[in-house]
Amino acid sequence: MHTPVTPPEEVSVHISQLLRHKGREVVTVDGSVSIRSALQLLAEKGIGALVVSSDGRRIDGIISERDVARGLHERGTNLLADPVSSVMTTQVHVCPPDASVDGLARTMTDHRVRHVPVVADGALVGIVSIGDVVKARLDELEAERQQLVDYIQTS
Repeated sequence: MHTPVTPPEEVSVHISQLLRHKGREVVTVDGSVSIRSALQLLAEKGIGALVVSSDGRRIDGIISERDVARGLHERGTNLLADPVSSVMTTQVHVCPPDASVDGLARTMTDHRVRHVPVVADGALVGIVSIGDVVKARLDELEAERQQLVDYIQTS
């Protein structure tokens, strides 16, 4: 007699699970801070973007290394003394904690963004980078592979 084996279930990771593993720390900066100071903070923290926020909860914009590079190209090195608000991206793509990693990967690819703040009840609760998404997806694929191996071995 054979024992029925349930086929592997689809693994769907949510952003909240990803944040549980990586942490919810978000480095923010006020829009009035100089771009030079923002670059120093990016370097110190080893990150590629800062959420621009006057209170640490509301999102006013986001500034990335890409924004600074484009600003330098357009306006030269005098840009470094200008406020972050002069080059920040104001149309910020955000996601809720219950968004799927796959859905966020599509959004990031479609809109060519590398950092997406996570917002719950109107407040900033985390940030996800494209690297976080890739790592989560690789972990999902490994889990699916292991489920298939287990399924084949028990059939």
